[in-house]
Amino acid sequence: MSDQIKHECGLALIRLLKPLDFYHKKYGTALYGLNKMNLLLQKQRNRGQDGAGLVTIKLDSQPGTRYISRKRSNSPQYLKDLFEGVFSHFNDLSKEQLNDPVWLKENKPYTGELLLGHLRYGTHGVNTIETVHPFLRQNNYITRNLVLAGNFNLTNVDELFSELLAFGQYPKEKSDTVTVLEKIGHFLDDEVQRLFSWFKPEGYTNQQINGLIAEHLDLQRLLQRASRKFDGGYVMAGLIGHGDAFVLRDPSGIRPAFYYYDDEIVVVASERPAIQTSLKIKFNEVKELKRGHALIIKKNGTITEELCKDQMESTPCSFERIYFSRGTDRDIYLERKKLGNLLADKIMKAINNEVENTLFSFIPNTAEVAFYGMIKGLESKLNEIKQEQIKELAITGSLNDENLNNILSQTIRVEKLAVKDEKLRTFIADDASRGEMIAHVYDVTYGIVKNEVDTLVLIDDSIVRGTTLRDSIIYILSTLKPKKIIIVSSAPQIRYPDCYGIDMSRMKEFVAFRALVELLEEDGKSYMMQEVYQKCKEHELLPIDLVENQVKVLYAQYTDEQISAKISQLVTPKNIVPEIEVIYQSVEDLHIACPNNKGDWYFSGNYPTPGGMRVVNRAFINYMENNDERAY
Repeated sequence: MSDQIKHECGLALIRLLKPLDFYHKKYGTALYGLNKMNLLLQKQRNRGQDGAGLVTIKLDSQPGTRYISRKRSNSPQYLKDLFEGVFSHFNDLSKEQLNDPVWLKENKPYTGELLLGHLRYGTHGVNTIETVHPFLRQNNYITRNLVLAGNFNLTNVDELFSELLAFGQYPKEKSDTVTVLEKIGHFLDDEVQRLFSWFKPEGYTNQQINGLIAEHLDLQRLLQRASRKFDGGYVMAGLIGHGDAFVLRDPSGIRPAFYYYDDEIVVVASERPAIQTSLKIKFNEVKELKRGHALIIKKNGTITEELCKDQMESTPCSFERIYFSRGTDRDIYLERKKLGNLLADKIMKAINNEVENTLFSFIPNTAEVAFYGMIKGLESKLNEIKQEQIKELAITGSLNDENLNNILSQTIRVEKLAVKDEKLRTFIADDASRGEMIAHVYDVTYGIVKNEVDTLVLIDDSIVRGTTLRDSIIYILSTLKPKKIIIVSSAPQIRYPDCYGIDMSRMKEFVAFRALVELLEEDGKSYMMQEVYQKCKEHELLPIDLVENQVKVLYAQYTDEQISAKISQLVTPKNIVPEIEVIYQSVEDLHIACPNNKGDWYFSGNYPTPGGMRVVNRAFINYMENNDERAY
């Protein structure tokens, strides 16, 4: 999207099911797991901006030896820095040492059979090394060591934090990551103690009991107890010190998780193509982790998918399909093409079917697949027009070679109109000069637009704030002197905040919300804002299950087209000649294009969890009170 927003984290988990010697003999290296983790993270780096981390655990290590190794980086080149640091431990080894898996495991870090990698996209707060996953909860008892990483935001951190205090804990900070770590850690301690108390009267030694705890630790029960009050979107991956592992997905399936396993390896990742590429396997060999379930990998190699939370209505995030996930997934690629295709009718209406004087393009590059779909749709519409024109000529007796050629020569004009200048830096201090630089973040192709004749149509993934459109894209396109500029969004109007993992929590930043406020003011309906504010305040006092989205009533005052028209005015720069029009996808067509990802709360206000309803009302309260804090 042209408006940069932060979004989903990414994770990757690997469990090697064979000894390191197996991979050395079959693949020529004992570092097979590290190499695969490197590739998995590289293929998901679209999900990371702020940092990356890696933890490995060695199975069956001797007491007194380090079996957990962790490396994290928040440098600008975080993945390069991460793996340079990891592989630096092997750079000076002799050929004999590199080819000795037993020696490597005994003497070098990062040679474990369990690996957990993470790419961090911070949704709020500072970007320090302490905020980079994975997190460790360390203990001298091997079965109490916990490693955690995830792609999640919880809406009820305050409630969960209070529970930790009630347990008698004294957490070092109040964040969803630390809260989740300590919550799961608390119940891990409880399960371990329960098993210890069970086996101790049987006469086993403490050392024997350690092994029995590792064998009988019930991760399904642990996760059921720990996640009972979790409200949000999440995929959480955890490693236990002795070698168990899990990946837990939220009961609505909001955040994505995929996995594959055979007799050699178990792999979990946030995106399916990363697994396909890393292991060279087919699309249908990768499974999606069911919502409300955990993939549980026991130390003995047993792999099960267990229900941990009662499933809610399936509402996977639609933004994953529109923008966040890489388009190399077959289904996502086809869905993005369909999103563009479904806009063809609206576009043809906006240009009055005048394709001869219309140029079509896309911005930014992530909108390219939707652009292909849009062109296919426009070509189909144009063919329908050609058929009618030919029929008309046949009826009137005017069908000859010249007229037929004139009809058949009509084409959809496709050009690369705008290119982002990645090297441009807007570090100038004074506002006037900086504004001038921002306006030229995008460059244009000169000499192909018929001055004051052509209409320019550009498709974008989505339009969030509209500031990049106004301050850069439309401004620079206007220098080509078109008659009209039409910006098309493959996503519907973003009206409501997100609270499940995306940095879109302040309503004033949404151009659709600003358009709504202006329409209410123009129509003398500003009093409704105060009424909704009071309703939101009242709902803050209700039990969470009774809270409803109060902001919907404001949007119900206007049609999608009325709000789009106002948005068109808001994104029009001052003192430019071309007419500006913004066209949005409809929510209905979004669901046609992406039938399995019904999570549309950004557009509809229909939040899948009770916490989401509380968040949207709090976000509106914050707007009315001029409070810039996030709403959860």
